[in-house]
Amino acid sequence: MKQDHIPRATIQRLAVYLQELEHLQRDGLEVIASEPLARACEVNASQIRKDLTYFGEFGVRGVGYNVSGLINALAKALSIDKQWNCILVGVGNLGKALLSHREFSEHRFTVVSIFDFDPFRIGQMVMGLEVMDGNRIKEVVAGRDVRIGIISSPAERAQRAAANLVEAGVKGILNYSPARITVPGDVVVEYLDVMHYFYSMAFTLSRRNR
Repeated sequence: MKQDHIPRATIQRLAVYLQELEHLQRDGLEVIASEPLARACEVNASQIRKDLTYFGEFGVRGVGYNVSGLINALAKALSIDKQWNCILVGVGNLGKALLSHREFSEHRFTVVSIFDFDPFRIGQMVMGLEVMDGNRIKEVVAGRDVRIGIISSPAERAQRAAANLVEAGVKGILNYSPARITVPGDVVVEYLDVMHYFYSMAFTLSRRNR
């Protein structure tokens, strides 16, 4: 990696490049030029070249990128060339849907334990995992190198879930709950409330219809 500070927008685009390259690899493509890759990712070719320069030199002028090689390079750049242990808090409909999402494990994000605060869910088996009491997070994950916590609890339980994750030493939280949470400054939080995208879509469509 050439620079320590990589713009967030670049990281987000790298994820798009990686996803598209994986689709191309499944279709049997071995080499792709920057122009068709850019069209597939809905960016321009110069943007792809600029983003990749943060991590090294890729591709052959006049030939393009080796798909397999670039996939491996992007996986390393995004640090998904290693295992990431995760836990999930909130095993309602959303939580169950997330657990059944095959791409998590395919990209080395493994949910090792699941929790809930609802006593009627504790003890149930979901996708081969037992739902455990959310108040036992610290006890259960001790020594398991859990780096990421996923919150899919109702809004009123999100802060409680976050507090237990922080107490257990989790440093990254993906929050699917429609609630903001308060965590220490050394904990990274990503908010993934799907309603935000509905609001954005409604606004965009209404502007176009004016």
